[in-house]
Amino acid sequence: MSIYVGNLSYEVTQEALTSVFAEYGSVKRVQLPTDRETGRLRGFGFVEMGSEAEETAAIDALDGAEWMGRDLKVNKAKPKEDRGSFNGGGNRGGGGGYNRNRY
Repeated sequence: MSIYVGNLSYEVTQEALTSVFAEYGSVKRVQLPTDRETGRLRGFGFVEMGSEAEETAAIDALDGAEWMGRDLKVNKAKPKEDRGSFNGGGNRGGGGGYNRNRY
């Protein structure tokens, strides 16, 4: 399981986030997603800790805590949704259709 960390500063680094969570146990992995087009951090990340107890301790301590000028949102990460299953994931545009019943 992993922890979702939201409302992060865009200046955060993996090392800084690791050091904050290391106070509550062993940090196995830190992910900071970036925007595909700009390469800029997206303002959230994911942290995997060594055990469930360590994750719970970190969530309890850090949810709502101020860090780097922002109030963190910290909770258990939800499984990633399959984006392709929404309405078949097909074409959203329609082309035409305007005044379809005109004739």
